[in-house]
Parts: sequence; C-alpha cells; structure tokens
Amino acid sequence: MSLFAKIFGGGGGKGGKGPSPQEAIQKLRETEEMLTKKQEFLEKKIEQELQIAKKNGTKNKRAALQALKRKKRYEKQLTQIDGTLSTIEFQREALENANTNTEVLKNMGFAAKAMKSAHENMDIDKVDDLMQDITEQQELAQEISDAISKPVGFGEEFDEDELLAELDELEQEELDKNLLEIGGPENVPLPNVPSSSLPSRPAKKEEDEDDMEDLQRWAMEAM
Repeated sequence: MSLFAKIFGGGGGKGGKGPSPQEAIQKLRETEEMLTKKQEFLEKKIEQELQIAKKNGTKNKRAALQALKRKKRYEKQLTQIDGTLSTIEFQREALENANTNTEVLKNMGFAAKAMKSAHENMDIDKVDDLMQDITEQQELAQEISDAISKPVGFGEEFDEDELLAELDELEQEELDKNLLEIGGPENVPLPNVPSSSLPSRPAKKEEDEDDMEDLQRWAMEAM
C-alpha cells in the first residue's frame, strides 16, 4: 500500500481509484491547519503548567512536580507536531509541483496534437513547389512593372547624336543673333576719342569741386 493510500484511506481494492492531486493537496492543507491549531493549544497548556509549577514551587512541591511533568509531555507532543508539519509541508509542495508539471505536459501534448493535425494534410514537396511558384510570380510581376515603366516611342527611333548636333547648331545661331543685336547697325557712328587727357586726381580735399567740373567738361568734349 502506498503512502497516499495509507494517509487517505485508499487501497480498498486493485480497481480502487486513488485521489486526484487537487484532492490530496486540499487534504494536506486541512491537516496542516489542524496541526497548527493543535500547536497553539499545546503552547498555551505549556505556559499554564509552567505558571502552576512556579506558584506551587515552595508551597506544594508535589503539585509543582506534576505540573512540570505535564509540561514535558506537552513539549514532546509539540516537537512531534513540528516534525509532522515539516513533512506534510514538504509533501504538499512536492505534490503541487507534480500537479503543475502534469498540467504543463498535458497542455504541451494537446498543442502537439493540434500541430500534428494542422500539418497532417501538408506535404513538404508541395510546400516547396508552392514557394517556387510564388517566387516565379513575383519575378514576373517585377518584369511587367519594369516593362510598363519604360518610355514607349511607338516605333519612332532617333539618333541621339544627330539630335545633339542639331541642338548645337540652333544654340550657335541664337548666340550669333544676340551678338548682332548687341553690336547694332554698321552705319552707326562711334563716339570720338577725347583729345584731352583725363584729369589727374587732386591730393587735397579742398579741390574736390574743381575735379568734378573738370570731369564734366572732359565728358562733354568726348560727346
């Protein structure tokens, strides 16, 4: 008979179903609560017997000794309960961990079955063929886009060098025309060169007004 069966009364037969992990954990917690209350009760009894022993220490030695004996028995029971609680706590934690692991494995198995079902109708060769078809269609779509984006001459093809030469001729004609317009007609007389030399720049500021008059006079002679 297993330890669980001894604690929870299982083993009624080979076909008997054992408790579930949740039921066992709940039972262990209830046992812990019961033993904790028992601890509190024994601690109070120990304190009471200690007070009785102190009170009768000089007056009634026999009553004091009896109180100390009861105190020792209570202390022994308290020590046993401490050990039992430690064992139950360890067992409960181990059972909780095992229950968690069981749930995790159950969910992982469920997910594995779902994945297997999803891949059941899939063939790796078909997947490769599909991906190859997708790649080919993407390349075809790119080629079509490139072809559409190219300028269309509708059958008219021109020599680019010939066009550039013609453009150079047009630019040269325009340049010559502009130069003729700037030069003006040939029969327009040019102004005479003044016979007098340019006035020299005076050194003193007081002579500025005389310089301006000389400059104006030279300009009039040039015309």
